[in-house]
Amino acid sequence: MFDESFVRAARLQEYSAQERMADHAPAVRRRPALHRGPSRQALILVLLIALAFGTAVYMGVRHPYPTPKARLAEPVHMTVIPLAPRSAVPGSTDPEALYAHSPAAQFRIGALGFTLPATRRTTHFSESQVVAAVTIAKDYLVASTLDQGVLTGGGVRAVRLLVAPQQLDQFDQSFYHPAADGRHSPTGWLIRFDPSQVQLADRQIRVEGTLQAVESTSGALEVTADHTLVYALKPAGADARAKASLFTVRRELTFRFDRDDLRMHQAELVASYVQAGPLSCPDDTADHLRPLLAGQTAKAGGPAGTDPYATDNATALCGTLSSSAEPGV
Repeated sequence: MFDESFVRAARLQEYSAQERMADHAPAVRRRPALHRGPSRQALILVLLIALAFGTAVYMGVRHPYPTPKARLAEPVHMTVIPLAPRSAVPGSTDPEALYAHSPAAQFRIGALGFTLPATRRTTHFSESQVVAAVTIAKDYLVASTLDQGVLTGGGVRAVRLLVAPQQLDQFDQSFYHPAADGRHSPTGWLIRFDPSQVQLADRQIRVEGTLQAVESTSGALEVTADHTLVYALKPAGADARAKASLFTVRRELTFRFDRDDLRMHQAELVASYVQAGPLSCPDDTADHLRPLLAGQTAKAGGPAGTDPYATDNATALCGTLSSSAEPGV
């Protein structure tokens, strides 16, 4: 309790606003300002995610490993040698009799003649890959020598589907612009006859030969096909009474397969060597084979002339068909 005298004697002083602000703590504590929008941690997380995504995209487009270049195939080397008979071509109205009296008497018929060899794994290829290589080679042989449409000058799609992509330009140019240059001969890719001159007298084509597969490099298999095919032919448009004759083709093909070829079921043809007769040496055999038929004889003269100054032409070759290769009728 303060008495009245004490209260009257007390000095009263009221602080100014400036003094109150400077010397005394504010009566009400100020709260920190509220942060509106995403927190700092959220912004950092979004930034890290964006950085990781950008790095992944960059590495996908500009990865440190070089992209493998498409392998370029070498042009196919082709040789077609006509075999000219020494006398008139023997014939018969019975194709079976011709086969029975020829070296083809024991040959197999059609695709059965393309027998697959015993296979084993190599250093860098499994047994299944070796089997795939010889199977593709066989499919190519069947399409290019037995297909009725191909043989009679029709479409070649059945063969083209089996050609490796890097060789399609050469394949197409061979049929658009055939040439006896050792590179663009349709008869180097397949067997086909001039349909205006001949037709098949018997669809049961005789075949005999071998297939062999070896590993040429650590990344490629090489398959060699060596077969003799015998066709019974007669003049185009002839009736059943017309005489048939035999036409023989010895065909050696070399294929190369890498792992992409095996996966895509396609073949890269490396070399094609063909001997066929009876033919006339002067006839052009690059586009179609024009067999001599029963009773016909070879034209006089040798093969077409060779120009030694023309570097893009293959040397013209011709051989003689041995009488032992003809049926004895």
